[in-house]
Amino acid sequence: MTIGVTHGVSLIGLSGTLVQIEVDISDGLPHYSLLGLPDLALMESRDRVRSALVNSRELWPNKKVTVSLSPAWLPKSGSNFDLPIAVAILAAQEVIPIERVVGSVFFGELALDGRIREARGVLPALISLLGSEIERVIVPMANAAEAKLVSDLEIIPMENISELLKWLRTGIRVEVNEPFPPLAERNFKDLSDVAGQLEARYALEVAATGGHHILMIGPPGTGKTMLAERLPSLLPELGEKDSLEVSAIHSVAGVLKERGLFSKEPPFIAPHHTTTRTAMVGGGSSVLKPGACSLAHNGVLFIDEAPECVSGVLDALRQPLESGQITITRAIGSATFPANFILVLAANPCPCGRLSGRGRGCTCSSLQIRRYLNRLSGPLIDRVDLRIKVEPPTRTAFASGEGGESSALVRERVATARLRSVRRFKSLKISRNAEIPAFALRNEFKAERRGMSLLHSEMDRENLTARGFHKVLRLSWSIADLAEHDLPLLEDVQRALSLRDGMDLFE
Repeated sequence: MTIGVTHGVSLIGLSGTLVQIEVDISDGLPHYSLLGLPDLALMESRDRVRSALVNSRELWPNKKVTVSLSPAWLPKSGSNFDLPIAVAILAAQEVIPIERVVGSVFFGELALDGRIREARGVLPALISLLGSEIERVIVPMANAAEAKLVSDLEIIPMENISELLKWLRTGIRVEVNEPFPPLAERNFKDLSDVAGQLEARYALEVAATGGHHILMIGPPGTGKTMLAERLPSLLPELGEKDSLEVSAIHSVAGVLKERGLFSKEPPFIAPHHTTTRTAMVGGGSSVLKPGACSLAHNGVLFIDEAPECVSGVLDALRQPLESGQITITRAIGSATFPANFILVLAANPCPCGRLSGRGRGCTCSSLQIRRYLNRLSGPLIDRVDLRIKVEPPTRTAFASGEGGESSALVRERVATARLRSVRRFKSLKISRNAEIPAFALRNEFKAERRGMSLLHSEMDRENLTARGFHKVLRLSWSIADLAEHDLPLLEDVQRALSLRDGMDLFE
């Protein structure tokens, strides 16, 4: 018999590698050998493939079967190699034309009755095939809509292995109605629901304009969570490229359906404060999955009750806050996930939460308050651009019965301000003020002379670190864009410093 050859994709993080599957069937005692660094799920493919073929009335060779996955040095994981292994076994028995599988990639897990189950990570796997010699990809029917987001490949969805083999033998496809989900619509909570809180609302607008991180400190019930949940409604829709990148991350995590295939909404991820470090930044032993910070890419990561987080969880965000990506290294390899998000932290002012106004209801000692707030480390807080106090809304704000500006109105101002920054940074290939390189801030993108003098004075008094100097200057550009100033004026720099003065809470 000849050797059957098919192709699959090994996915580590968002990076896919084309894998060649070779099957040799020779005389000898019935035996199944799988070579090429397979994991446990892949080792179990023998029983799944055998049952799927037998229950689909196909031949299973009672001989010595050797399956080789190459490159041999690359660790392979997951059950998505079931389908290419099954097709390669049939090709080795010459029951399907070998030329029909040339130039095709097969992707999917087999059920025992021959159905092709929905797979995780189809979208990034197909993106990794762009530019290769592969022209055709066979995917599970449940992943048809997701796969067709990659328009440069011929996508052939199949419901079960019987339909696939009929197509391979005759070229005839069984006509089925492919699932096509409806287009997603923006479904955000509106900023007009928030009563009062003018300073906090303005801080959200500035954060949305420049992509700045924000910390809100205030007693329970003041609207910190309401404000954070409405930040995505101020952000513009994602472009085609950004939307595809976000969808690829959610596909690897297996939560793409919850987000919506064609959604252009900026994601909003809000993990519980008891979450682990691995859940926050990503990881895994056999399969590297993205964490909350990557799922929030191009959107908002909100962490409520931030001081209650387990030690080390928030500090794990320090590196992605600077670089916009997170690299996870395990024994099976390394994976880099994008993690360019707006971080929103919310915290109470003290353990009892009643330190507001004159603080008469607070029962915490000064030492308890200091220990509580010091759970947010200095290096992390220094990376947060806006640090504001959220006081309880006034009686007047509730009595008036009038809501503030709607999200749509604020989003228009944000879009106009962002357009100014895009034009300004065209030569630097960046789009947001939070991304301005430090060298450019000290040269081409300075504030006016009086504003720069004020910042230098704050540094001399040790009120600002070097990072804080650049953070305030970037913040000043966002404020200037909203005010339609050509460069940050003294008043813009002063406003930026006032929006960052929450640092006195930690002194």
